Amino acid sequence: MDSTPSSPSGGPGPLPEEAQPLLVKVLIAGPFGVGKTTMIRALSETPPFHTEEVMTQAGALVDDLSGVREKTTTTVAIDFGRRTIADDLVLYLFGTPGQKRFLPLWEDIAEGALGALVLVDTRRLDASFEVMDIIEEAGLRYAVAVNAFPDAPLHDVETLRDHLDLLPDTPLVVCDARDRNQSADALITLARHIMAHAPVGAPR
Repeated sequence: MDSTPSSPSGGPGPLPEEAQPLLVKVLIAGPFGVGKTTMIRALSETPPFHTEEVMTQAGALVDDLSGVREKTTTTVAIDFGRRTIADDLVLYLFGTPGQKRFLPLWEDIAEGALGALVLVDTRRLDASFEVMDIIEEAGLRYAVAVNAFPDAPLHDVETLRDHLDLLPDTPLVVCDARDRNQSADALITLARHIMAHAPVGAPR
């Protein structure tokens, strides 16, 4: 029976190049309290890494809790998870802090990312503009996922696109960040958007 070729050290050799999956770093971004940690927890096929801390009264002075009064924790560094989309495509998911004071950290996390999935909340759409501006300034491709909170107002897709001032080719989907399948569909939409705009000759 054939086996994987051995390396000089006697261990298994590297897999053929065509068998190596494409590893892609993407950001799960959005304003404070929009559901980024929840989505990564739902998506990750490995135990996700979180840096959440309990919010304090001091934090309430700088974080706008409008629409998220029930929130008790916040990400202070990153969330991280991994999701295999296909045999040849693996996404590394980096959740970014949603507060402006973490911008220097956000820039470090974004280094090497190919795109971002921006979560928005229809109860406070205006809170998403700053995040999208940062992503656009970084030159990242992105898709927008409306996190369907139970008490959030419903809008048709065209109204949302108009209010968010999205370019015609920027994907917009609606999902429940708690649902693994819906979150995966949003992530696949982003991956397709990234691949469709990849430079000629880049892996697809």
